[in-house]
Amino acid sequence: MAGTFRFELVSPERVLLSVDADQVVVPGAEGDFAVLAGHSPVISTLRPGVLDVTTGSSRKRLFVKSGFADVDPTRLTVLAERAYDVAELSPAMIAEELKTAEAELAGAKDDDARRTADTLVSELKRLSVRAD
Repeated sequence: MAGTFRFELVSPERVLLSVDADQVVVPGAEGDFAVLAGHSPVISTLRPGVLDVTTGSSRKRLFVKSGFADVDPTRLTVLAERAYDVAELSPAMIAEELKTAEAELAGAKDDDARRTADTLVSELKRLSVRAD
């Protein structure tokens, strides 16, 4: 099914990105899923990972720690407390986030918090390898 749909990445303060996208790959809590125009309605929590946004011939990668995705046939809205453009992440920023994530992992009180923190640490380590 060809066509575009509206993609919006929203933080509590403002709209971070609003574009007509061809495809967005979302790091859902149950696994990555691709959204195309005409996608069935879905609401999903997000796990730490990279949103991969394709618009025409360009591609943008955005790292999110957590959030929600709301999909309908004409729109994808991602609500995330924070998002980082992967291309703009410096090794120092990744190291700082990794230090915080490792502290969260060490202090996790239950399995769910431990799993989320562990995933965040893994994703940040993956990004740090690419940033070096």
